[in-house]
Amino acid sequence: MPAPSLRLFGAPARYLQGPGALDALPEHAARYGSTPLVIGDAYVMKMLGARVEALLKGAGLAPVLLTFDGEITRDAIAALADKVKGRDTSLVIGLGGGKSLDSAKGVAVLLDRPMFTVPTIASNDSPTSASIAIYDDRHVMIAVDRMERNPELVLVDTALIAEAPVGFLLAGIGDAISKKYEADGCAAGTGVTPFGTRPLITSIAIADCCYRTIRAHGVAAVEACKRNEVTPDLEAVVEATVLMSGLGFENGGLSLAHSLTRGIVKTRDAMNAIHGYQIAWALLVQWAAEDRPDAELVDLMEFYRVIGLPCSLPDLGMAGPTDAEIDQMAQWTMVAPHLGNLARPIDAARLAAAIRRVEGLAGGSGDRV
Repeated sequence: MPAPSLRLFGAPARYLQGPGALDALPEHAARYGSTPLVIGDAYVMKMLGARVEALLKGAGLAPVLLTFDGEITRDAIAALADKVKGRDTSLVIGLGGGKSLDSAKGVAVLLDRPMFTVPTIASNDSPTSASIAIYDDRHVMIAVDRMERNPELVLVDTALIAEAPVGFLLAGIGDAISKKYEADGCAAGTGVTPFGTRPLITSIAIADCCYRTIRAHGVAAVEACKRNEVTPDLEAVVEATVLMSGLGFENGGLSLAHSLTRGIVKTRDAMNAIHGYQIAWALLVQWAAEDRPDAELVDLMEFYRVIGLPCSLPDLGMAGPTDAEIDQMAQWTMVAPHLGNLARPIDAARLAAAIRRVEGLAGGSGDRV
C-alpha cells in the first residue's frame, strides 16, 4: 500500500450511463474475450437473465450465468468460483444489487479476471469501487476486501433504475449525500482513503459536486422515479449516487457518518434500516458533532423530509430511544477505523451528545429513561 504522504486516484476504466445502456454490454464484453461469466441474484436473473444471455450470445459470445443468493461470505464466493473451475472465463460481470456486484468482485479476484458491474438499482456507490463487503452467516460485516483494480466498466441503464422501487434511489441519495462532508473531514484531519493515501483536491471537488447535484436535482429525481420515468434530473442524481459518490469516497476518504454504522448495525430496530438511510441520519450527527449551526441541520432535515429520508432514530424504526441506548451506540462506534477523520478528535460522550442534539432538533427523541 502506498505511503500516506502520497496521493493516488483510482477509478473505473469506463463508465457508461443512460436508458438502454444494457444493449451495449456485448460490444464491451467482447473486448475481453468470448467466455464471460454473469453473476446475479435470483430476482435479477429472473428479470434480466434471459435478456442478457441473448444479448451476449447474439454477439457470438458464450456466456455462463450463475445465480447467487445468501450472504457474501468468503466460503460462498469460493463456492461460486468453483462452479466454473476449469473453464476459461474471460470476464466476470456482476448484474443486480450490491450483493450480486460484491460476489462478482470476489469471484473475479479468485479467478484473476477483469470484471464489469451492471447495477440494476442505484442504492449505493459500490458499482464504481474496488471494495468488497464481506459478511458472516449472520449478516455481520467482518471485513472489506479490495480488488487490485476498480471495475473495467460500470454500465448503468437508467431505464432499469427508473423501474426499480424509489426506496432504492433514496438509499443511494442517503449514502452519497455524506461523501462531501466525509471527504472534507478526512482532509481536515489525518485520515487516509481506501487506497491508503491522503485525499486529493480532485476528490474533494467531485464529492462537493455530488452533494450539490443531489440538492439541486434530488426532489425532481425522486418524483421521476416514482413515475418510472427517465428524466435529466434522474440522470443527474444517478450519476451523483453511483459515480461521483464512489469516486468521492475512494479518493477522498470516509469519516464520522460511515463510522456510525458500526453502532447502528448493533442497535435495536435501527439495525434493520437500509444502509443509505442509516448514512443520511448519520450525516446529521456528523454535522452536530462538528458544531454546525442548528439552521444548517434543520435545512438538511427539511430536504430529507421532502424526499423521504430519515431525520431521527424513530424514522429509522427505533421508537423511543433511551439515553442508555444512545450511549451504547456511541460506544460501539468508537471501534470504527474512520472515526479519526475529523478536524478534531471525538469521543463517545461527544458523539452521544451529537446524537441527542439531532434527535431534539428532529423532534423524534421519544421518551428516554
